[in-house]
Amino acid sequence: MAPRDITLFCLVLCLGQKIQAQDGNFPIPIISATPSSVIPWNGSVKILCRGTLESYLYQLEILENLTYKQVEKQLGFQEVAEFVINPMDTNTAGRYQCRYRRERHWSAPSEALELVVTGLYDKPFLSTNGGHVAMPGENISFQCSSAHMSFDRFSLSRPGGPTLSRHRDARLQVDFTLGPVNLSFSGVYTCYGWHSGRPYLWSAPSDALELVVTGIFLTHGSNPYLLCLLHCRWILYPLSHWEARDEIWCSRMHALPEEGVPENPQTREMGSLPRALGWEGMKRDQ
Repeated sequence: MAPRDITLFCLVLCLGQKIQAQDGNFPIPIISATPSSVIPWNGSVKILCRGTLESYLYQLEILENLTYKQVEKQLGFQEVAEFVINPMDTNTAGRYQCRYRRERHWSAPSEALELVVTGLYDKPFLSTNGGHVAMPGENISFQCSSAHMSFDRFSLSRPGGPTLSRHRDARLQVDFTLGPVNLSFSGVYTCYGWHSGRPYLWSAPSDALELVVTGIFLTHGSNPYLLCLLHCRWILYPLSHWEARDEIWCSRMHALPEEGVPENPQTREMGSLPRALGWEGMKRDQ
């Protein structure tokens, strides 16, 4: 092979390797925040960037004026790099991404991570139109409002769940409708107010509101039952046919103190939801 041909071959090979790397031959890194991406003023957050075991350099970047700029680099072979942001304030809140370097090439950037700082404004007010206890299949509506600040955005948040954001209308409040709910909707909810021009600077959280989704209709043979989560126990209650269609029955039981929960010889404490649903002959009532 002539020297010119060898040079051309090497050039094509190197270009192909570069294109492969840029086209996502490396896994795209995964970015996350712990304990949360919503952090109080002066709090601390750890940003995790997951790459590969062969990654030897990680870079954290923040979006400024439509361009991502380097925040910090971390050198050393590791699958996950940790970047600590402390303190959280108006300068460190924003939109982040990360990337890693392997061999001679950078990976593609991760998806964006939005870090929000809270506590810049007075807290809004959170309420619900359906009480704090709901049955599976119902819809629940939360209202978030503020009498003192003219927010044009509100967000509803629950630990471990997605954060929902809505635009405020002329009523000076936002309605968040959840449903049909199931047991996974149970939890402690808070809401925040913010301005669309400063999307990463939120108010203090509202007072917390706990939602309990409790009760599943089941049948065993021709007999109806109601499975309720009461005082941290799964209780299986035999029902009459009219009770089986009383949607607030389980809610009434939840309102009783533990010593006031009714019992009869057929009542069963199942211990756990899987055990209850695994009871021989038990079927879920659709």
